[in-house]
Amino acid sequence: MTKVVIINGSNTRDSRVTAVHEKVEIFFKQQGTAVHANYVHELPTADLIKANFSSEAIIAENNQVEEADIVVILTPIYKASYTGILKTYLDLLPQKALEGKSVLPIAVGGSIGHLLALEYALKPVLAVLGATDIAHSVFIVDKQIIRLEDGGFAIEEEAIKRLDVELNKLQPIVSVN
Repeated sequence: MTKVVIINGSNTRDSRVTAVHEKVEIFFKQQGTAVHANYVHELPTADLIKANFSSEAIIAENNQVEEADIVVILTPIYKASYTGILKTYLDLLPQKALEGKSVLPIAVGGSIGHLLALEYALKPVLAVLGATDIAHSVFIVDKQIIRLEDGGFAIEEEAIKRLDVELNKLQPIVSVN
């Protein structure tokens, strides 16, 4: 069975990134795919900051990535880059952790001016981690994700269409296994 790991580099579950995370997770679960969610901010802080490679929690998450066929990387964009908390986790992955995996980078940012943050900041790190099958990045401007009165979120149709295009490109991987 195909396995997907979603690495969520946001600093909270109460964010627009979570709305995208939920959309991605639902997509794969509807395909009958096993999905594991890694909310990086919920990993032990000291282990992340001190780069504790022997941490049980870090080892467990790294094992999930090792077993995955598809890795989705989600991040908000702050100061024209992906989050520091995401970087601390990526630093704890083994050197070739993404080798042989399909990787889909997705970001939510305040302005289209940050669109290239994924291309120039995140993708080189993913390549160093062994990723050679990196899908086209999906960048969603945060105003395309509306906070609803009930606390949930709604994603504008245009952003959903762009996200669906990239998710559907991973479809053959999901269907084959």
